[in-house]
Amino acid sequence: MSRKNKVVLVIMIMVGILIFGFSLRNVNLNQVARDIVHLNVGWMFAALICIILYLGFESVATKVLVESNGDKLTWKDAIRIPLIEQLFNGLTPFSSGGQPAQLVALMQSGIEGGRASSVLLMKFVVFQSMVVINFIFSLLIGFQYLEEKIRFLSWFVLFGFMIHLAVIIGLLMIMYWHNFTKRLISLIFIPIKKFTSEERYNGWRVSIDQKVDSFYHESVRMKTQWRLLVKVSVITFFQLLFYYLIPYFILLALGRTDVNIVMVTCLHVLIFMVISLFPIPGGAGGAEYGFSVIFSQFVGNSSKLVLAMMLWRLLTYYFGMFAGMFALVIKPNKINRVKKIKTSE
Repeated sequence: MSRKNKVVLVIMIMVGILIFGFSLRNVNLNQVARDIVHLNVGWMFAALICIILYLGFESVATKVLVESNGDKLTWKDAIRIPLIEQLFNGLTPFSSGGQPAQLVALMQSGIEGGRASSVLLMKFVVFQSMVVINFIFSLLIGFQYLEEKIRFLSWFVLFGFMIHLAVIIGLLMIMYWHNFTKRLISLIFIPIKKFTSEERYNGWRVSIDQKVDSFYHESVRMKTQWRLLVKVSVITFFQLLFYYLIPYFILLALGRTDVNIVMVTCLHVLIFMVISLFPIPGGAGGAEYGFSVIFSQFVGNSSKLVLAMMLWRLLTYYFGMFAGMFALVIKPNKINRVKKIKTSE
């Protein structure tokens, strides 16, 4: 981890402490302490298991993709990859640092750079697709609730959805209309040329063209491996499902046994969209606010609401970051990188 990343990590931890402190400003701390004492440990353990399974299923997806072409990845290395991703997602705006960090981690494990890029590309496409599919389903169930209770937040949710949908549409355009997409990008870059130097403009154009061409060539190969994509899609579905279930178990731990599991899960999907809008690493501030507003109707008092938000944030954000710090210091395996192929006698 670079010095800059270490500084950002310290800053984000301090920001989190400040946000928690700000959230507690009008809350009876004695009541919060009583709520903590009376937490249902069993349900909290279930919430903890959910975030572990979320990371675990991503490890499975990574291992399946890496080994689909004959490479070998130990379970230790497979588990290390998503943990490192969580750390750098949490340190960069819009989670932009997760992909490069995974690429480096896979190459440290002995996976060739082009092959590692292909694995991450397939995983990214599947993940984004499942996020959009889950959102559409959740929108049908939970959007009316947002419209009735907190109409202003519904626009943030829809805007977040549009961003994720635009990513998927862009990827599909590259996959199926490669030449048209490159011409469209050239048109988009025309006005940009007026606001930057020629050297920087040419550098951006070359970089974008290389990325588009690389994605297109990889997508051609992806389309021939539809069975693998279906398998990884199923794994990713369960990965996201366990993540989306976390608030439900937190509410149960706080004694709210009357909540609807489908509604709570769908609302958490919508929060995921809100978080993606905030450029601050981890969506700090926006994530806590979105959770508090959306789930205020499910919690009996302000102290439990703040506690629920803090527990949720600790599990879904800080747990992955701290686990990623430990993963960074674990040395990857570089031996027996190629799987043995069985031959029939």
